[in-house]
Amino acid sequence: MNSLVNYCKTSFYFLIFISISLFLMSMKFILSDLVYFIEWEVLSLQSMSIVMTFLFDWMSLMFMSFVLLISSLVIFYSNQYMEEDYNINRFILLVLMFVMSMMLLIISPNLISILLGWDGLGLVSYCLVIYFQNVKSYNAGMLTALSNRVGDVALLLAIAWMLNYGSWNYIFYLDSLSTKFEMMIIGALVMLAAMTKSAQIPFSSWLPAAMAAPTPVSALVHSSTLVTAGVYLLIRFNVLLTDLWMGQFLLLVSGLTMFMAGLGANFEFDLKKIIALSTLSQLGLMMSILSMGFYKLAFFHLLTHALFKALLFMCAGSIIHNMKNSQDIRMMGSLNMSMPLTCSCFNIANLALCGMPFLAGFYSKDLILEMVMLSYVNSFSFFLFFFSTGLTVCYSFRLVYYSMTGEFNSSSLHPLNDKSMTMLFSIFFLMIMAIIGGSMLSWLMFLNPSMICLPFNMKILTLIVCLLGGSMGYLLTNVKLFFINKGLYYYNLVYFAGSMWFMPVLSTVGIINYPLKLGLYSFKSFDQGWSEFFGGQMLYNQLKNYSLYLQEFQNNSLKIYLLSYMLWFIILLMMISFIN
Repeated sequence: MNSLVNYCKTSFYFLIFISISLFLMSMKFILSDLVYFIEWEVLSLQSMSIVMTFLFDWMSLMFMSFVLLISSLVIFYSNQYMEEDYNINRFILLVLMFVMSMMLLIISPNLISILLGWDGLGLVSYCLVIYFQNVKSYNAGMLTALSNRVGDVALLLAIAWMLNYGSWNYIFYLDSLSTKFEMMIIGALVMLAAMTKSAQIPFSSWLPAAMAAPTPVSALVHSSTLVTAGVYLLIRFNVLLTDLWMGQFLLLVSGLTMFMAGLGANFEFDLKKIIALSTLSQLGLMMSILSMGFYKLAFFHLLTHALFKALLFMCAGSIIHNMKNSQDIRMMGSLNMSMPLTCSCFNIANLALCGMPFLAGFYSKDLILEMVMLSYVNSFSFFLFFFSTGLTVCYSFRLVYYSMTGEFNSSSLHPLNDKSMTMLFSIFFLMIMAIIGGSMLSWLMFLNPSMICLPFNMKILTLIVCLLGGSMGYLLTNVKLFFINKGLYYYNLVYFAGSMWFMPVLSTVGIINYPLKLGLYSFKSFDQGWSEFFGGQMLYNQLKNYSLYLQEFQNNSLKIYLLSYMLWFIILLMMISFIN
């Protein structure tokens, strides 16, 4: 076990050292306004050369530093969370491969090398989702892999369209050719790829299903790597979204995703799925503000969200670990009495998610909502933004109500404690980042302060919506509406809202049911029907009957011999007479 501990710790020290170095470099790049292109000639064969290009600017360096920080803490956290796993080495290697794929995607200004990182993320995420090797994990892994394949195909088509320009370095062509028809098609394909990876409608069902992975993986995947890859790619292609139909379409889709996820989280009882739907809601927020042209704000929220969402998952993992792998929030209650440190961090992460003033989420979410109020946006999108913000606070307070208040609903002989120091170290580190990260990034990224002038009632609208959402979440959970009317829950609007608008059903049974039925009917009608009757079975029956006739001749019967002799003699006489 000692060698395994050192293996985790070595990865932790190595990654966190690189993370700090990259963050300091990104500060230098921001202040000096630097961009570096590094070209590495992989192969030169006569007149042909294969060159890999890397783009280092403040955005890629800062994002890499955050990804490496969170992955280092996740690996350190896994040291205790996965201690009973015999294959912990394999697990750490998979996580490192995952992080390396993300690094390649972040620093690539080239669609080919982006595809390498993109497919690396898809492949390793499949391996991590099916890590526990049961039927549920296999189904979730297949849904994840197949949903992401749609985006991979779109990216391959975009690569094919880029042949019109003579190079795959898209970064050179965005500004000058953003109005060209070819670039619009490439932008649409890239947007489709980003929608699959970031789980926008109609590809949303894989994200909660991917919760079958171990919790440390969920903390990494749903905070800063897999699901944010699509947002990051669109941040790089942000020029194509403004003033085109793509931006308007993405605004509608991402707004609906945000609304749908917030609504679904209010009816969910699985702790990890609630946090996964929260991730989906925040991804919708990033995509929608990005589609309005504020790419820096989307990137700002991407980074702050990574901090508090990783913290939220780690606290949830610690609770699940202590609850002996029970994830049902109805089995919890009064956790703050048994696990005060973990629950304190859990509440801080929840408040940061809700946009509590001066925590990480406040700086990005409040700025986003104020820019929405300041922008020329239609009433429906405006409603989706603010109602979804209220729903976020609603499900957060519901989660706190179920897990922190009331009596403990599980076994009276429970092992709940706060003694896991390795896990607590990672949690505390991220808690500090979730408190100071927003203000730190705000000062770094927005060097020139912008004046946002709004009327008083619009200025406090965000705060009012949050307070209303929180009180509604507490009241609805307290009233226990579903015990009054079972029909409301099972057959009506509530079931539709709580099941992610039937998307998991449509993505699995809906897609495969009719082709399977068609296959069954064709199998029965053709393979085992007419083609069998006139084909294999008919041939078999005819040959069998012929062989039965022949068998009669070969039974050494004297009558048959005499009869055949007579027939032979008659035929011979007829032939002689015919010849004469």
